[in-house]
Amino acid sequence: MYSIYIVDDEKDLLSLMKKYLEKEGYSVKTFHNGETAIQAVSEPVHLWLLDIMLGGEINGYDIIKAIREKNQVPTIFVSARDQEFDRIIGLEMGSDDYITKPFSMRELLLRVNNVIKRVYGKKESDIKYYADYMVDIKKRLILQNKTPVSLTSKETDMVLLFLNNKDISFTREQLLNKVWGEDYFGSDRVVDDLIKRIRKKMPGFNIETIYGYGYRLT
Repeated sequence: MYSIYIVDDEKDLLSLMKKYLEKEGYSVKTFHNGETAIQAVSEPVHLWLLDIMLGGEINGYDIIKAIREKNQVPTIFVSARDQEFDRIIGLEMGSDDYITKPFSMRELLLRVNNVIKRVYGKKESDIKYYADYMVDIKKRLILQNKTPVSLTSKETDMVLLFLNNKDISFTREQLLNKVWGEDYFGSDRVVDDLIKRIRKKMPGFNIETIYGYGYRLT
């Protein structure tokens, strides 16, 4: 699991970024000022997200300078200022990207994924992450914090289906056809029962009920 440190003095935005990145499978630690963040520059981490303008005496430029004295961990600068001068300084100091506020969480994730992929190599297509779960698709192995989750074959089929189609809504009939096959003639209640078992075994795997329709993974 890739780890990310975020430094931003806007606590609401900090919380939102943390929540969104964790939902996508990253391990996230946050700092709301430069003074606490700069003490962590020697800690093992895969990526820093640094707000340039921080309340206090230490800003994002100070932090990246301290980071570069220790290692070459990739960084992305975050700033409310969209100035070419700031971008140039950031690049000269060794930042890997620059994102301007306000930004969407989708844009943030895209930039983070791009840097992670470029620096650490492509994410294995056989490996997917969700919350604190790691899923090896080829081996059909699901780990939660490195501990195997014991699932039946059908439960695993359902988990992989949702994981490969995150945020897509399925009717019970669609799930029945995809997991049990179109030649299955039993009740679609087996879908509800299966999802109930998955929720019990994987409480962090957020399968959302769409009443009167079906389910989706969010």
